[in-house]
Amino acid sequence: MEVFDSSLSLVKCLSNKPRPLGMVPTMGALHPGHFSLIEKAMEENQTVLISIFINPTQFNDQNDFENYPFQIDSDLEKIKKYGNKTFVYVPKAFDIYGDRVQSKSFDLNGLDVMMEGEKRAGHFQGVATVVSYFLEIFRPNHAYFGEKDFQQLRIIDHITQSMGLKTKIIGCPIVRESDGLAMSSRNSLLTSEERKLAVKLFEGLQFAKSHAKKVPYRALKEMVAAWFDNYDDLALDYFQITDPKTLKEISFDEPLTKGRGFIAAHLGKIRLIDNLDMS
Repeated sequence: MEVFDSSLSLVKCLSNKPRPLGMVPTMGALHPGHFSLIEKAMEENQTVLISIFINPTQFNDQNDFENYPFQIDSDLEKIKKYGNKTFVYVPKAFDIYGDRVQSKSFDLNGLDVMMEGEKRAGHFQGVATVVSYFLEIFRPNHAYFGEKDFQQLRIIDHITQSMGLKTKIIGCPIVRESDGLAMSSRNSLLTSEERKLAVKLFEGLQFAKSHAKKVPYRALKEMVAAWFDNYDDLALDYFQITDPKTLKEISFDEPLTKGRGFIAAHLGKIRLIDNLDMS
């Protein structure tokens, strides 16, 4: 394992390494969900690049940015087990943005205007800015992203195609705790009592799936909202079922034939998301 904080020195190093190159972009606080991405990259590539960068432009809440878990020493120790096939990029913001830490403006084909895009202004422009930088400068053959951030995955796939980049974007299944909670770096910020409640996001999605083909979607949304009303400390932000490709919400009155359910909720000071195939 070699660690770099300069993209220029890393590009020079990678130029002599065998291809294909697989990249796993992360914001650190690594957990088994990240490891599943790294291990898939290890299986499918000769060289693997892991980035650890808490990207400031994808946070619309400064407190969220400042409180996001930063565990670089622990993360690097965990990556060591993958051996000398791995390279780690741990930049400062200046290495990516220079003197002006600001997102670029991308046409995201409307994929950014619903769900997380509606709730977190500018978030996906920040994601697109940093991911496009990684893909343009390192030119990985493959890049791996978890389906927990399914909307992000669709957006990254879109910008890759619209920019004519050669990287193949590979979505990987959600890794869950034994009780079903989707693994997330933010889970480490939950209190023990909040952690017990957090699994209700997944249970809510399962509840929705079990009723999805029995009632119209309009009624299903009301049922899910009522289900969450049973938990005073868990505030539902949204529940939607969308077309998995366009992310457009399905018709309120037509029966469900396919779709992906998305959910977000506030638990104390932490906001959690999850999603599930409804078909």
